[in-house]
Amino acid sequence: MRLIISGGGTGGHIYPALAIIEDLMKQEPNSEVLYVGSHRGLESTIVPKQGIKFTALRIQGFRRSLSLENFKTLALFFKSVHESKKIVKQFKPDVVIGTGGYVSGAVVYAAAKAHIPTIIHEQNSAVGLTNKFLSHYVDKIAIGFHEAKDQFPAEKVIFAGNPRAQQVAHMHSDFQWSSIGLKDDQPTVLIFGGSQGAPAINNAVIAAISEFNRRQYQVVFVTGQKRYDGVMAQLKKTNVNDNIKILPYIDNMPQVLPKVSLIVGRSGATSIAEITALGIPSVLIPSPYVTADHQTKNTMSLVTRGAALMIKEPALNAKSLLKAVDQLMHDPAEREKMSENSKDLGVTNSADQILDIARSLIHESANRNSK
Repeated sequence: MRLIISGGGTGGHIYPALAIIEDLMKQEPNSEVLYVGSHRGLESTIVPKQGIKFTALRIQGFRRSLSLENFKTLALFFKSVHESKKIVKQFKPDVVIGTGGYVSGAVVYAAAKAHIPTIIHEQNSAVGLTNKFLSHYVDKIAIGFHEAKDQFPAEKVIFAGNPRAQQVAHMHSDFQWSSIGLKDDQPTVLIFGGSQGAPAINNAVIAAISEFNRRQYQVVFVTGQKRYDGVMAQLKKTNVNDNIKILPYIDNMPQVLPKVSLIVGRSGATSIAEITALGIPSVLIPSPYVTADHQTKNTMSLVTRGAALMIKEPALNAKSLLKAVDQLMHDPAEREKMSENSKDLGVTNSADQILDIARSLIHESANRNSK
């Protein structure tokens, strides 16, 4: 298969794309893949490190408010479409897949206009602007949450989950808590506000440390690289017992997750894909700073199915955090039920499904062109 894939800006768009590529190379090792991203997005550093052929466009996202900057954005978009047409013509892909972010808009649009089979993947329950735009042009739309279906043309939609879930579900882990100074036979809660850390979550944990010291379970508190020194300074005069480990970051998170009894954190699409793939009970604290409040919608898709508890950020403090964590960590039966409900939501063949859709579209295109 000759595949152009595009997605960028955040890990939520990049990691599903990488999972699709990984699955394709397992199934068809002779495939040719080109990843098209933006100069400014995380993909410009993450993707080349994976040994994947990468090219970048100069493009930026639209402001949701009225802004003169949107005229520049529009000009860059049309220029990027022109560049994308040249990339498509030169690479000659069998199919083009977009996983979100404004850069995928130009690439997938150009491919659709060139009558190349196209697919977009929407990770969130609230659909992004780029995918709303592209939905009118693409052949198929794969969604990660059932709640997104009504926001797209119904005849194009296929529920496929998130490819990151398949990647995590099939990853071998030999991680042990003893490698970071904890006990391997103790129930362990992981509290993690994302790679940058979340101040509201960090502050609640700091205020709850004295109580966590007294618990029988273990706590791994990941502060975020940039916030670690500040957190440790705040805890300078606070005793931290041996059942608590404070870390700036965990590089091998997919290796650690299978050992977690409960996870507390944000509810981005990638996080939820990982959590449900492994069936991890969770206390989710949706970020209020994301477009269309999509993390709250993501969270509710788990809460309504008994797969998670939710704490809204304005209600987050030491007391509410401790109450939710204690409720689950002191009740193994409830954790087990939540784990089963979470696993029921996980889609562990998501990348396979998307590649099957791609092959079907390639076959249909070949049949049309042969007539």
